[in-house]
Order: sequence, then C-alpha cells, then structure tokens
Amino acid sequence: QVRLKILSSRTGQTPFNSSERSRVKLSLFPLLQVLSLGADVLPEYKLQAPRIDKFTILHYSPFKAVWDWLILLLVIYTAILTPYSAAFLLNDQEEQRRRECGYSCSPLNVVDLMVDIMFIIDILINFRTTYVNHNEEVVSHPAKIAIHYFKGWFLIDMVAAIPFDLLIFGSGSDETTTLIGLLKTARLLRLVRVARKLDRYSEYGAAVLMLLMCIFALIAHWLACIWYAIGNVEKPYLQHKIGWLDNLALSIGKRYNYSDPNSGPSIKDKYVTALYFTFSSLTSVGFGNVSPNTNSEKIFSICVMLIGSLMYASIFGNVSAIIQRLYSGTARYHAQMLRVKEFIRFHQIPNPLRQRLEEYFQHSWTYTNGIDMNTVN
Repeated sequence: QVRLKILSSRTGQTPFNSSERSRVKLSLFPLLQVLSLGADVLPEYKLQAPRIDKFTILHYSPFKAVWDWLILLLVIYTAILTPYSAAFLLNDQEEQRRRECGYSCSPLNVVDLMVDIMFIIDILINFRTTYVNHNEEVVSHPAKIAIHYFKGWFLIDMVAAIPFDLLIFGSGSDETTTLIGLLKTARLLRLVRVARKLDRYSEYGAAVLMLLMCIFALIAHWLACIWYAIGNVEKPYLQHKIGWLDNLALSIGKRYNYSDPNSGPSIKDKYVTALYFTFSSLTSVGFGNVSPNTNSEKIFSICVMLIGSLMYASIFGNVSAIIQRLYSGTARYHAQMLRVKEFIRFHQIPNPLRQRLEEYFQHSWTYTNGIDMNTVN
C-alpha cells in the first residue's frame, strides 16, 4: 500500500492490482456504459477502484454520466434558441422593452443566465475529471488533468460560456446589440464536442436514424433563422417591396407600416413561414408559395439546395447501411443453408440423415448465430 501511494503521488497515474476488482460494483457497468457520453469509458475487464484526490471525479462515475446528459440537454437548448434569438428577438420591439426592464421581465434571459452558469460549472468539473491516457491508464493528477483539458476542449468551452446577455443589458445601440447577438452563436461550438461524444452510439441503428432526423430538423431551423435575417436586413433598402417578408405580409393581410415598428406579420408567422420554406427546399418539394425574389434570397436558396442534396445522400446512405445490417444475418443463414443442401445433394445423403443434418445446422445456428466458435477461441 505504501508503494502504491508513492507511485501515485509521483506519476499522477493510478496504479491497479487484481485484488481491488472485488470492491467495484460491476453490476453498474452496463448502465454506465449506456449513459456515459465519454469516448474513454473503461472496458469491464479494466474497471478498477482507483485512489484519487478528494475533489477529483472519475470520468465513468454515475455523477459524471448524469452531468454529461444534463449538459447535452443544455447544448441542445442553446443550439435551438441561440439562432432564433439572434435572428428574431434582438430587433423585436417587445423584446427590447423586456431587455430594458431587466431579468424580472424576461424569463428567457434568466434561463440563458442559468445556462451560462451551468457551462462555467462544467468547465470547473472538467478541470477535476480523470481521463485515460495512451497507455490506457487513468490519470488522476490535477496538474496533468488541467494540461490535458487546456490542450483539448477548454477554448471551445470557454467561448461558449461567456455571458453575452450581460453585455446586452449594458449596451444601448442597435449595432452593439446585433453584434453581441451574433457572438452568442459561438455557443454552437459546443455541438462539435457533443457530436464527437454521440459517435459512440453509431452502432445502434435506431439511434442513428433518430440522430439523423434531429440533425435534419436542427439544420432546417438554423437555415430558417438565416432566411429571415436576410429578408429582414435588406427589407428597408428595397425600392420595390418584392422581398419574401413583404409578400408574406401581403398574403396574410398584415402589411408593413413603416411609421409603426410593430406592424407586419407576427414573429410566429415569420418563423413558421421561414421554417416551411427551408423544409420544402431541403426536401426538394418546393411548392412555390414562398419563393426567393431578390438576389440575396436566390443565392441563399441555391446554398440550401446544395445542403439538402448532401443531407439526402447522407441520410439515404445511412438508412441503406442500417437496413443491410439488419438483414445481413438472414442473408448469411440462407446462404449457409443453401451450401448444406448442395452438400446433401452432391453426396446423395439418404433422407433420415439429411433431415438430421438440416436440423443440426438450424439448431447450431440458433445458438451461435453463424459465428465460428473455433475461430473465436
């Protein structure tokens, strides 16, 4: 025990021995393996009970698994609300009055502040979370953990945790408000880390399909926010009111009165129409009731079509691979059964023995699922 403590204090890497395995609750391992979003989850035969500092967190502990799922939900919330807020809410008159009133009048800003606080706490937790090095050893030394985190995801997490909403309350000009709203989109950088962690679920077909559908909807949401931003920015500079926002106002009977900033379609009408346009463009449906008219809108529509074609190719490719994987076992069974029947026919095996041979093959396939146990051994 003394030598173990000395080695741990010198190297910062937790030494293990076989006697410590009895103290680990291996019954929790399957649950932790599913819940954990980390890519460095220890396999079962290396799950140990390491000696760590008082405030150090094991990367495969139940607390870390639950915390990662909480951060994942907050990142999804940020990915949905941040582009929507930057495009639709920053220039909205009612939202500006709420912003001038303070946090008590805008519950959405209170939630954003809580999200920023949670992201800052996540940075502190990552500074105290163990990791697995190249030698498959759990590193628990605080200094090595900090260096590893600085070289990895610290910069992205730090940019995503900056409370831009506090800067908005202190600014009065529309240009500063718009700039800070665009800076808030830097929180989307956390999606890179989330995508890397979710890659471990790629072996599950249903999870891949659900993930692809969510990605498709999220990209459509982002493009809808950009589509509205383009129409809203160039609307005051158009001599002839041909933009898609003016056409929308004309079609629903809520025309713009430039002497009244609150005139025109509501935020709900504009967002639903923008989302409808992006979904119809990405899916190559294009009913034509919402169409690009200006050069900026046409260029953006071309980009949406290109993105939609790439997403179609990715989705159909993954779906084809999943279906092929589902029926690969059945195809192997029929191919192997055909070989057995050809063997019986070639050697002219009599009927009783032929029936026993086919039953043996079916029985062995039921237990082994076509896996050659001799090769595995």
